[in-house]
Amino acid sequence: MKILAIGDIVSQVGRKTVEEMLDSLSSKVDFVIANAENAAHGKGLTKPIYEELCRYGVDGITLGNHCWGCPDIANVLRHQKNIIRPANFEGNCPGCGSMLLTAKNGVSVGVINLIGRTYMKPAASPFFAADKLVDALSKKTKIILVDFHAEATSEKIAMAHYLDGRVSAVFGTHTHVQTADEMIFPKGCGYITDLGMCGAVHSVLGMEKKNVIQSFLDGMPQRFEVANGRGQFCGCIFEIDEETGKCVGVERIFDRK
Repeated sequence: MKILAIGDIVSQVGRKTVEEMLDSLSSKVDFVIANAENAAHGKGLTKPIYEELCRYGVDGITLGNHCWGCPDIANVLRHQKNIIRPANFEGNCPGCGSMLLTAKNGVSVGVINLIGRTYMKPAASPFFAADKLVDALSKKTKIILVDFHAEATSEKIAMAHYLDGRVSAVFGTHTHVQTADEMIFPKGCGYITDLGMCGAVHSVLGMEKKNVIQSFLDGMPQRFEVANGRGQFCGCIFEIDEETGKCVGVERIFDRK
């Protein structure tokens, strides 16, 4: 089966590129997972935008450090089964860190969302959280995907090695810059350090250039606004053997409209 993993969706520009790309890609894949923590004006996710992405054909949604950017997402996390937040968030926050969904071909797909600790806000160990969730999901399905929302490339690569042979794919999100290191690990784990971003091409990680540049020039706080204009789509298609749960193919996608 083929699984499309979509990188961080940023604002309306990013959502538009996802809509356009899924018009052609959805018929070629069996399952679509997307990180949408920045889908609402560059920070957070609202209930209407969650519903919008579902209409476009996104089967499962993961989040990250901007999870709580829009207050109404808490109720979505409480009541919807196809959206999760990082499992290793500390405290008793709404939602779950894993989900079990059914792909178009009827195969069960487990998804785990984790957040890194290097250069990020404090969180519990993503490695220990992964152990617990992989053990639970492996009793229900052979296909397990991990969205590791992290800053450090070393932490992401270490996680993939740690889970190789236990999950089908580990893909990184958060940096908004697609990496060119897609591969299959020795025991069958598909991998890419970062899926990249769906958002404005002429921007700084999806935000307007001017204020971001100014913040680097004078070190003063700036109000960042999302950029508009031409969009780009970033993601990866993982081909998974349904019998073994191992990844047998990885295709990186980068498209500018």
